Amino acid sequence: MSSHDVSGLTMLGQNTQQPTTPEEAVLERVPNPHPGSRYCVRFTAPEFTSLCPITGQPDFAHLMIDYVPGDWLVESKSLKLYLTSFRNHGAFHEACTVGIGQRLAETLSPVWLRIGGYWYPRGGIPIDVFWQTGEAPAGVWIPPQDVPNYRGRG
Repeated sequence: MSSHDVSGLTMLGQNTQQPTTPEEAVLERVPNPHPGSRYCVRFTAPEFTSLCPITGQPDFAHLMIDYVPGDWLVESKSLKLYLTSFRNHGAFHEACTVGIGQRLAETLSPVWLRIGGYWYPRGGIPIDVFWQTGEAPAGVWIPPQDVPNYRGRG
């Protein structure tokens, strides 16, 4: 597949059903058009939703995913569908955040990847979860995530 060949993709440009679970969701990848260059790709999902596995109440997070690609990029429509598949999925904040990071790392084999899950409070305590594959590579501009901690009304 060339860097612009989308013939192997099943979602891009297609009418696609929303997966009902993260396990059912397919993450697709496309070749990196600049495999010899080191650069950072960022996805921001400010309205991520999952369910508390105990109460079934909704949980909301602002997710930030940064990665330095190797041979592959994540196809963005498949990532959007994957992330929205959590809307009816019961899992703790840590399981969602780390699981998303690990699934992306397994799919893409990036040079480096990190995810920040900035969760809105329920029960009065926000829980922020951070995971990365290792040290960030030298010589790549990786901007800070700069998502403010929850401050309530203060």
